[in-house]
Amino acid sequence: MGHREDLLEGAKRCLLQKGFARTTARDIVKESGTNLASIGYHYGSKDALLAQAYVSIVEDMGDAFEGDGAGLSAEPGSLERFQEVWSNIVGTMRKPGSIWHLSMEVVVMGDQMPEVRDHLARAQREAGRGLVPLLMGGREEDVSDETADTLGLFYVTLMTGLIAQWSFDPETAPGAEQLTEGLRQVIAGATKS
Repeated sequence: MGHREDLLEGAKRCLLQKGFARTTARDIVKESGTNLASIGYHYGSKDALLAQAYVSIVEDMGDAFEGDGAGLSAEPGSLERFQEVWSNIVGTMRKPGSIWHLSMEVVVMGDQMPEVRDHLARAQREAGRGLVPLLMGGREEDVSDETADTLGLFYVTLMTGLIAQWSFDPETAPGAEQLTEGLRQVIAGATKS
């Protein structure tokens, strides 16, 4: 690996250990075995590096969303698929040291970390683009911008709310069954004649 990759891997480890606010450039350099100048050269700033590291951690979660490599069995677009995917996502929130606490740190401290917040705000569309095929089937590269900006951001909004609830009070946070029943009720209400 080169310095760029070493920095990214070191930043990922630092984020998981310390979070955004407590991670310093020196922490990243120590963890990655690189030097301070490498951060600016490869990423522009520590905050840009941390934002990229967070996006990379989240992208690595994709397999967990599909059931840790077991794949998804329910029909794409079905309520069963909705429950299956959200059950897998909630499973990642139940784990000790969940990476999703980092998301809440950005929400709460966003004004103090504008470069991180701005980078992650731009990444939301792509996050939605990645969630659409998980739930509806198809390929990520075939998801239109319009679908990413509507259905995709709907899923991102649902996920952000879940992250907040699981971070705040995991004892009362909803599971996939509750989300699916809520969706059933929304569908029933919307289809009443």
